[in-house]
Amino acid sequence: MPRPRQSGVIRQLLESSVRAGLERAYYHVRVDPDKYLKYMRRVHRLPITAWSDMQQLDEEMLEPHAERVIFSAKKMATLEGMGFGLGGFLTLLPDMGILSAITIRMLQKLSLIYGFEYASDEEVTALWIAAGSAAGLDLGRDFLEKQAMERVVPRIIDRIAARVGAEVAEKWSGRLIPVLSAGIGGGLNYYFVRAWGRRAQKHFIERHRAVRAGKLSRTGSRAIIVPSAPGLLPS
Repeated sequence: MPRPRQSGVIRQLLESSVRAGLERAYYHVRVDPDKYLKYMRRVHRLPITAWSDMQQLDEEMLEPHAERVIFSAKKMATLEGMGFGLGGFLTLLPDMGILSAITIRMLQKLSLIYGFEYASDEEVTALWIAAGSAAGLDLGRDFLEKQAMERVVPRIIDRIAARVGAEVAEKWSGRLIPVLSAGIGGGLNYYFVRAWGRRAQKHFIERHRAVRAGKLSRTGSRAIIVPSAPGLLPS
């Protein structure tokens, strides 16, 4: 049974690559909130002095900015996937690491656009809960209540890595052929980021609505639970 064994090895390698990419993103890949705030005020002329002011703006006003962030991330991920795809499966592992960084930066920008910073431990946890929800994980209250605050993020990273690794492994065969795999790699990355971005946007919209309705504090990281969803990649 060489094929199942080979698939299992590939899944483990992919899971390790995604986990390493997410952990690097956790510690090193960070959109600077102050610089991004100045950019949004200067370029898009938003009437805000702090990110918390975004919670007072209508959802319709924020949507174009969120759409722009998702589109930019999809474009970057597609080009990156096409470039690495030229090498076939050999370049899939570094591709997943870079894709993780692109995705986390997208989530950070979406979080800020809907008025949620990530300066405190609770805010960082809220961001990773959004990442897990966007990955389609079932992060119910039972899971969150059983975890100490310092263990929530590592556990979420582990579960994201396991889910993404398994899903990508199912579709890795198309990456075996160099050149042809460039298009496949770009397409997979596109759908991956699009699905993650849409689900993250939905998560932040729900939190934004809850804050405006007075049902959630500004940093109510454990109050919004988005139900689990199908995979990130198309069948």
